[in-house]
Amino acid sequence: MPTPSGPAPSGRLPARPDEGAVDAGPSTGAVRPDGYRAVFAVPEFRYVFAAHLLSSLGVVVCELALSVLVFRITASPLLSALTFALGLLPYVVGGTLLSAAADRYPARRVLVGCDLLCALAAAGMVAPGTPVVVLLVLRCVLAAIAPVFAGTRAATLGEILGERELFVLGRSVIRIVNQSAQLAGFAAGGLLLTAVSPAAVLALTAGAFLGSALLLRLGTLARPARDGALGAARGQLLAASLGGARWLLGDRRVRVLLLLTWLPPAFVVIPEALLVPYAGLLGTGPAGMGLLMCSMPIGAVLAESLVGTFLRPRARTRLTFPMGVFAVLPSLGFAAQPSLGWAVLLLALTGTGITYNFGVDRWFVAAVPDALLGRAMTVMQAGRMTVMGLAMGLAGVAAEYAPLRVVMPAAGVLGAVCVLAVIFEVRLTAPGPDRTSPGPDRPSPGADRTSPGADRTSPGADRTSPGPVRGPATRGPDRKMRRG
Repeated sequence: MPTPSGPAPSGRLPARPDEGAVDAGPSTGAVRPDGYRAVFAVPEFRYVFAAHLLSSLGVVVCELALSVLVFRITASPLLSALTFALGLLPYVVGGTLLSAAADRYPARRVLVGCDLLCALAAAGMVAPGTPVVVLLVLRCVLAAIAPVFAGTRAATLGEILGERELFVLGRSVIRIVNQSAQLAGFAAGGLLLTAVSPAAVLALTAGAFLGSALLLRLGTLARPARDGALGAARGQLLAASLGGARWLLGDRRVRVLLLLTWLPPAFVVIPEALLVPYAGLLGTGPAGMGLLMCSMPIGAVLAESLVGTFLRPRARTRLTFPMGVFAVLPSLGFAAQPSLGWAVLLLALTGTGITYNFGVDRWFVAAVPDALLGRAMTVMQAGRMTVMGLAMGLAGVAAEYAPLRVVMPAAGVLGAVCVLAVIFEVRLTAPGPDRTSPGPDRPSPGADRTSPGADRTSPGADRTSPGPVRGPATRGPDRKMRRG
């Protein structure tokens, strides 16, 4: 069983884009993390990592197997493609209506419960004679649960790793797994489907979710809920979810940081969504199309790994704005209708833009109150996936009326303009050099609740108060942990 651990001290991350507290010397009490090795040195994180790897592979394999199963039943390309679209669009439902679950209930209970529900949904797909409409509904269930799971896990990383650089690197590991799962999952799913039926692959998916639930149950500590609402207030899940989303979107600093997490991916996926017709335009065949589809994840994994390993925290943070803009620029090269080799290079370069997330993660978690952190991470994930799905759909519509060499570069031009505008706003909302709180004094969204931190007026001003203390290194005696 893991022991409570976490080398990084607790506390909020620096809120200013140019703040270099992470590189401070011993006089500040900061501990300089030793890259990814320090993250994996935390036993609890290793369980979270293994569970995420299992569930991510399960989701990718499930999408592929379900798409094949639906096509075999209906012979409809539209319904087969719809199984992939339904992996994105329902995110907004779970992220908006269920996000409070990430804060209202103990994190381990939420994570294990989400995995068990996903296992049941995948098992339901295996049942012989399941109608196609039920298969698609079950796919929607998986997608609606996903943002709650992702938001809860992201908020829990702050308790497992502390909220300084280990948290940022832990989030980086999760992104690397996400990108790698696309490559390994589609490859493994394709091989499995040559040997066994789609139903058998879906059964393996259910097993992967059960394995993830078991790892999280046995390998993580049982922590109290971050939101201390009691009695009837705890049961108002829908109202708390909507109220939290309204507060997050109503706060100027948080809102622009959310936009900074959503906009680059929205424009990046436009050329990716059009790769199948582009491969047909080049006449590359299935092999060339597969190479194009793999290029962006490969660039993302390589860049994320190299930046997280070799750059210091200050340098990683300084990459945020340049890489946020750079991510959308390679698509301009498609104006020249590049050959397969050049197209692969452009897509790999696009993938490197993922490194802008190092700084955004740091600033975002610094700008959100403890009681809303789970909801905030859920809304972030749900919004990102939703805008990506919408962007893919709009790209397809645009490609019906304009040539690819116009639509794909247009995404780069429009993306650069939008991202630069958001970056300007992010700079405007950055706290001054003498500020330690994430933004202007503002009432906590939980000020009318009976939670332990309900009397706080500034979400980031008293992180040493008896509210939900972040990070195992500073856990007080009143925060007794139970073993899994």
